[in-house]
Parts: sequence; C-alpha cells; structure tokens
Amino acid sequence: MKTKTKDAPALPLNTILAGDCIEAMNALPENSVDLIFADPPYNLQLRGDLHRPDNSKVDAVDDAWDQFSSFAAYDEFTRAWLKAARRLLKPDGAIWVIGSYHNIFRVGASLQDAGFWILNDVVWRKANPMPNFRGKRFTNAHETMIWAGKDENSKYTFNYEALKALNEGIQMRSDWVLPICNGHERLKNDEGEKAHPTQKPESLLHRILVGSTNPGDVILDPFFGTGTTGAVAKMLGRDFIGIEREEAYRKVATKRIAAIRKFDREALEVSTSKRSEPRVPFGQLVERGMLRPGENLYSISGRHTAKVRADGTLIGDDIKGSIHQVGAALEGAPSCNGWAYWCFKKDGKRVSIDILRQQIRAEMAG
Repeated sequence: MKTKTKDAPALPLNTILAGDCIEAMNALPENSVDLIFADPPYNLQLRGDLHRPDNSKVDAVDDAWDQFSSFAAYDEFTRAWLKAARRLLKPDGAIWVIGSYHNIFRVGASLQDAGFWILNDVVWRKANPMPNFRGKRFTNAHETMIWAGKDENSKYTFNYEALKALNEGIQMRSDWVLPICNGHERLKNDEGEKAHPTQKPESLLHRILVGSTNPGDVILDPFFGTGTTGAVAKMLGRDFIGIEREEAYRKVATKRIAAIRKFDREALEVSTSKRSEPRVPFGQLVERGMLRPGENLYSISGRHTAKVRADGTLIGDDIKGSIHQVGAALEGAPSCNGWAYWCFKKDGKRVSIDILRQQIRAEMAG
C-alpha cells in the first residue's frame, strides 16, 4: 500500500523494504515519520561457542550481521544510521533504541552527538532471562531502551494516562517486567528452528506504541527482523515501514503480518490526559451566554455559593477571583480544581460546569 501526502513523495506504508537500512532510509522523504523503533546489531563480541552444563550448545547470536571488526567500525555504523534516521523524523518525532550492555552506552553517546534529546532510559527486566551458563558473571536479566526526541524542543507524543491505565491506575515506571519470547510467540523457520535469535516480545512493542504514538502515525523500524514492530503497529492501527536486508527474515515477517487482524476503531482508543485537551477559559462560558453574569454557582457539596461576574471571575463571601481561587478560599484549601468543584442549576438540579467546557471542546474538535 502506498500513500501520498501533499507535495511529498509517496511513502511505502505497510511494506518491508529490502536492502541496507542506511541506503533505504536515505531514499525516503525527509520529515515523514512519527516514531522510529530501532533494534540495531548488539555487537556481542562473542568468543567461541556457549554450552549448557549438560554440554548442549546454546543457540547464541553469532550471525554475520552482528559482527564488526572493531568498536570504531561499530561507532561509524551507528552514527551513519542515526543520521539517516534523524532526517526522516518529523520535528516532533521521537526514537526508541534498544540494546544490551555491549552496545547501548556507545549508542547513547552517538544519539546525543547527533542532536537527539534523551527523554528516558527504560530498563526491560526479563521475567524469564536466559541463565549465565559459565557462572562467571551475573545473569544478564535486562536490556536498556533509550527514548529520545528529535531535539530538545520536540513536542513528542506521550500518552501518560494510557500507560497509567495499562498499569492498573499506577504511574508507569521506567523499569518494565516483561517475559522474553517463548512458546507460541517464538517464530520458527521452515526447519523448525528459531527464525530470529533476538525476536522481541509483542508486549514490549505494544507498550511502546500505545505510550508514544497515536492511531494513524507512521512507525519506521530500520532493523525489522521478523516484524514484531509491524505486527503490533497493524494491530494498533498505526502504519509501519520496515527495512530488512535478510531475505529469510523478510519472508517470516511478511507471513506473520499478513495474518494479523487490526483492532476495531473503538478498541484503538486510549485514555488521554486532560492536559492534552484544548484549554477553555471559564470566561468563555460567560462570553457565549452559557452562564450569565449574576448567575449563582454552587459547590459540589452544596455548602457554598458564588456569583458569576462579567469578566469570568466569581465573588463569594467577599472573596473575588477565578473559579479555582474562590473554591480554594471557601474550602480553606491550598488549591482547588474549579471545574470539578462548581455546578450550575438546570431544571432544579446541580450540573457540573465541566459539562459546558466539554461542549466547547467538542465543537473545537469538530
């Protein structure tokens, strides 16, 4: 599927591009992507085979794509793909990069050198990590993700309330306990072997995309592998562009994504923060005649009243000020959310003034 924005080249949405990620990114239009999720080679620097205590060989990451001749070569590669990625991001775009102790610190420095603005580092704690078979180091039970805006002034997407809802009403922390891929989620190739040694779990991408994108956003994954990013993006109503040079991975990813069903529109909606909604001054309700000067407002408890003034302030018990200031003074509280505190009367019943604010917001959205 391809789409075209006004005065811009077509974007190859919901497709997997074959070839080198840097060349492919440089061929895409500038400022065209909302989010990038990157799972670059970790440069693991393995020395010899790994074996379990029973002498069976561990299926470790020893593919050619993860091997570099030196740290300098890896740094050069990192700077090149980050430069290409940053060109693609919209001004308010953001990037997530995941890595292990082998590479994430080098990537982090290159991110900052390239002009990205780091927002958080998030630790993915693996609920079921692979043990350290040699017994010479700690079990490596986590990976680190860096979340960064295109620059310091980027107005990046952060669906705070949605992440809080995912976490049973508790603010989402920067340490995420999620299992690695296993069982039915672990993809296999035609020979019945693991299709990719570092396949990421869908739960990880689900949290990232729900938290930092909106339906219809374009997500680029320059190291697409077997397509976890594309699969979750499709489910969540986002568009994706994948880049993958290995034909075997592209084959698995294409089959996987074709079988994915997009959630229905209602299911795609997430909790939003009131801070992200358009600001409506209380005075606008007075200007528009939704409330009249001289009309009484009532506290939600019914214990206090105040009179609406022509300039959008209130007066009650000789206290003058905003809906928030007067409410706080009457309650003897340090602060007060006036929108939740005050009501007007309609047909003899008290109705929250926030209903009127939401009417105006609905008009603005329409």
